[in-house]
Amino acid sequence: MKALIYTGPETLSLAMAKPPTPASGEVLIEVEAAGICGSDMHAYLGHDERRPAPLILGHEAAGTIVKGPRKGERVTINPLVTCGRCRYCLEGRDNLCIERQIISMPPREGAFAEMIAMPERNLVPVPDGVPPSKAALTEPLACGWHAVKLAERALTRPLSETRCLVLGGGAIGLGAALALAANGAADIRITDANPERRKALTAAGPFEVRDAAMPAGPAELVVDAVGIAATRSAAFETVTPGGVIMHIGLGSAEGGLNARRATLQEITFIGTYTYTAQDFRETAAAIFDGRLGPLDWTEERALSDGPAAFRDLLEGKVAAPKIVLHP
Repeated sequence: MKALIYTGPETLSLAMAKPPTPASGEVLIEVEAAGICGSDMHAYLGHDERRPAPLILGHEAAGTIVKGPRKGERVTINPLVTCGRCRYCLEGRDNLCIERQIISMPPREGAFAEMIAMPERNLVPVPDGVPPSKAALTEPLACGWHAVKLAERALTRPLSETRCLVLGGGAIGLGAALALAANGAADIRITDANPERRKALTAAGPFEVRDAAMPAGPAELVVDAVGIAATRSAAFETVTPGGVIMHIGLGSAEGGLNARRATLQEITFIGTYTYTAQDFRETAAAIFDGRLGPLDWTEERALSDGPAAFRDLLEGKVAAPKIVLHP
């Protein structure tokens, strides 16, 4: 099969790879759409020791089952494979499973390929009329959905009465803003440093879009969808006393935390990772019934254009919040 293979820092090659062999309980899926994630970019730059070369990246995917009783069924793929037995899985917090695996990280190859093998329980059926490029957005949008659900538990007022700020307008930040709107928030601002991306964000949902360099005003809920020292610092500067910061970005690990302000003003800082299987199903349903909007802000390219797509993202030439590749 054809696959886009990460072979070293800033190097991707379109090459032939051995098709996956499904294990017990798994099915073979023909990949029809796979989005480029920020974590794929980190690996591409050689910044993720969890993703050593050579490796097929990509974990935001949708396609069609090609073997077994469900042959021909269109599905979106939950890439997080969990044990189903540990305390976290049994508590419904399977994203914290002690044995969790995710495609695009050894031992599981990713979805920038023509085929992928996945457990059947990780597949959500896609209705007729929903294109694979939209179904593949379930994974990144589920990250924001999960963050919003966690935030609701920590807030002292309903989302409908909460001033919300999202730092970063990539797919994760945009997904968080859309999830906020779908769950009742009415006062939503989103900031981004890329002027071309801000144009795309303005039409993407019911929120105010601002330049990241400009003051964003106070907010009871701040979602840091970038996760670098500067955005963490901005989150602490912007959040109101007693407010909540949801830290979802994985840009860098150091700097920006203001423990003194968090203590003196009782600010809640919550790290949020991926999503539960229930979050994934709920996000898929929200995509299919239109609650997350038209989702027409992706840029679609062929898998063969993958190396150029990664270079364009690295050089800041992409206005769209998400590039989706088609094998």
